Amino acid sequence: MKVSEFDYFLPPELIAQEPVEPRDSSRLLVVERKTGELRHAIFRDIVNYLRPGDCLVFNDTRVLPARLFGVKMGPGGGASSGARVEFLLLRELGDSRWEVLVRPGKRLKKGTRVVFGGGELTATVLETGAEGTRIVRFEHAGDFRTILGRLGQVPLPPYITRELKDGERYQTVYAREEGSAAAPTAGLHFTPSLLEEIRARGVDTVFITLHVGLGTFRPVKVEEVEQHQMHEEFYEVTPEEAAVINEARRRGRVIGVGTTVIRTLETLAQEDGTIRPGKGWTGIFIYPGYRFKIIDGMITNFHLPRSTLLMLVAAFAGRDLIQRAYAEAVAQRYRFFSFGDAMLIL
Repeated sequence: MKVSEFDYFLPPELIAQEPVEPRDSSRLLVVERKTGELRHAIFRDIVNYLRPGDCLVFNDTRVLPARLFGVKMGPGGGASSGARVEFLLLRELGDSRWEVLVRPGKRLKKGTRVVFGGGELTATVLETGAEGTRIVRFEHAGDFRTILGRLGQVPLPPYITRELKDGERYQTVYAREEGSAAAPTAGLHFTPSLLEEIRARGVDTVFITLHVGLGTFRPVKVEEVEQHQMHEEFYEVTPEEAAVINEARRRGRVIGVGTTVIRTLETLAQEDGTIRPGKGWTGIFIYPGYRFKIIDGMITNFHLPRSTLLMLVAAFAGRDLIQRAYAEAVAQRYRFFSFGDAMLIL
């Protein structure tokens, strides 16, 4: 299967540069898989498409202030060379070690030291990896998360070029478990009042965790879909969360809020149509031809051309239907990507 089959033309002015207010006032394109019907709505109207006994599954990960700007030290760790360096924290490895994405990568060889915040935080490169990644060890006095909160910035995708006035706007209202390099953006549309209304209609809500990592930033560079390798991301689903989802499978529909939820649930899926609890690392890659075991519906934003996220959505709804939905969204001037509008696929 060719990656080029998942390409489409998007006018640059449709890339959303800032979020709408309130969150649930964004537009919603409803896609009916059985009939192929496309409907236009406002996101808060999503309650009209839910039924008592349904279960919405959310990702409660919280975005780290994972973007750090530092200065490269001179040879032997001496005086600063003056070269500016950017780190994006991807995943914690233990013993003060992190996998990071660095820019510019060529300057940071094994043994290089970088200083942040005038020396409040330093990092030493332990290993070099592919596509600009490094394994580094941080040195600091005091709590690392507190220091990171002072020195770090919430990372935004490269297609967002405007400064975000309120960093909390790139967090979901239910974000709890800090550890992501990017937001699970399908959840950005929900407000506390909308969640209350959904529950009042007899719909269960359950919160699992997947920390979004490098896969969000890594483009698909191969020509054949099957040759792409996903980067692993950490997930956790507790026995209590799994029990709620499994009960919903018996009496209603399980609707995943975002591709991260879907990847997690399908990682834990069993042949009997239930999920097992667990935690670990998943590199599951879902593309057309995949047989879904858990999900009955999904809420998702619009995704980049040729991306693994677009492939997952096409696997669920069918490539032809998704191509038609995206063409309709472009024609109707929907807003795309992280701060854009949403789709409900049932």
